[in-house]
Amino acid sequence: MLINICPTTAVEGPKVAVAALVVKDGKVLLVKRKYPPSAGRWSLPGGHVELGERLEEAVLRELKEEAGVDGAVRGFLAPVEYIELDGGYVKYHFVILVYLVEAAGEPRAGDDAADAVFVPLEEALKMDLTKTTREVLQRLPPRR
Repeated sequence: MLINICPTTAVEGPKVAVAALVVKDGKVLLVKRKYPPSAGRWSLPGGHVELGERLEEAVLRELKEEAGVDGAVRGFLAPVEYIELDGGYVKYHFVILVYLVEAAGEPRAGDDAADAVFVPLEEALKMDLTKTTREVLQRLPPRR
């Protein structure tokens, strides 16, 4: 059971979002955000879920829109909760469902992404990542 103990001005609960974790040849697919609140930071491709859209459909749509590649969902990795407070009130509250995705093709920026690239995992962890992306990548087992 999730209890929200943070004061909020919103009457609605957290928003559900999805993210695609694409790892290929030891590299992870990242997109550079174009708009606030994460403008200029790197993250996994992903975003909102449209009303009536299945979660797996949403993650593949977001992958195509942001990185220009087609993919296939291979499994569910983990949920990540992101809450940002502003003066004691909830500014953002997302539950992000991260899916393992296999993708084909070279990425190219689209939609709300300024750039889309494959980066070696070790290098990705040194980049200016969103909090959620850093948390997901740090959970991955080390490469041998």
